[in-house]
Amino acid sequence: MIKFGTASITHQNGELDESIIAAIARQVAALHADYNMVLVSSGAVAAGKKYLPQYSGTISERKAAAAIGNPLLLNKYAQYFQPYNIAIAQSLCERRHFSNRSQFLQLKKTYEELWANNIIPVANENDVVSDLELKFSDNDELATLIAVGFGASGLLFSTSVGGVLDKEGKVVPQIELIDEAIFALADTRKSSLGLGGMVSKLTFARLATRMGIRVVIFGIHTTDGILNALAGTTGTLCLPQECSMPARKKWLASGSLVTGRLQVDAGAQKALEQRHSLLAVGVKAILEKFTRGEVIEIVNEQHEAIAVARAKVSSDVLAGNKKAQNVEIAHADDIVLL
Repeated sequence: MIKFGTASITHQNGELDESIIAAIARQVAALHADYNMVLVSSGAVAAGKKYLPQYSGTISERKAAAAIGNPLLLNKYAQYFQPYNIAIAQSLCERRHFSNRSQFLQLKKTYEELWANNIIPVANENDVVSDLELKFSDNDELATLIAVGFGASGLLFSTSVGGVLDKEGKVVPQIELIDEAIFALADTRKSSLGLGGMVSKLTFARLATRMGIRVVIFGIHTTDGILNALAGTTGTLCLPQECSMPARKKWLASGSLVTGRLQVDAGAQKALEQRHSLLAVGVKAILEKFTRGEVIEIVNEQHEAIAVARAKVSSDVLAGNKKAQNVEIAHADDIVLL
């Protein structure tokens, strides 16, 4: 799984940098025989907005720019992969494709069919129709959800810099744990072309490493950056943590769309940590309503998120049975600790 941001593959004026796309094609072609690969590529909005003379960045203008830019972007990838006899496929994703388990499995089956025919999917958000409230935060999130959901061994984030930089501006070669000290190193400025930034990459790198995925944040302008990042000889390597979570729980923890929130007491928190189910008696407050089958976030008495779960009952049913000890809100198999 390799994610390319807008700033990585475009010039400052938003034009696609064909030398970068050519380099991507060359390096990915060298890896193609040994890996099932997905490319997540931004750049559609940047490529299309020049065709809108009065472009000012409104939502409708961004959607229009994406509609123009997506075929331009894919045509360039197709052009530079063609000499290696590699075909590519466009995959426009929406948030609901990951929040609905059956839709996600259909997406996975489609990718497997593409791989079986030696075709590389190039994924991007379906900006043209995506609902504002259900959008991915950026393509760093999309890449992470695909990587986690598909059980990827590695996730590469390309940047316009060399990796995570320390206070002296030098690349941090390895990170064992992404904590507040690491986030403090991140430049909070975003590119003028893209939505993400280093904070975004670290946020989703933390999620991926928690799910056992090796992450490298590397500079796209580094010679053979993709090949060297995969080898661990360039950029910042974020070490994976041990994770024995089954695929369904990984999907629940990373891909599900949280629609409700509950606050639980200390006793319920302890029970959850011991892998028990959540019962109504341990719920202190319904913070956001939900219906049966939806995914909810569970917070403790300090309002810290401690788990996500699939609800067995609605918040309305819970409200009428809060003191009933035997009402099960979420079964242990449907709860993932964060």
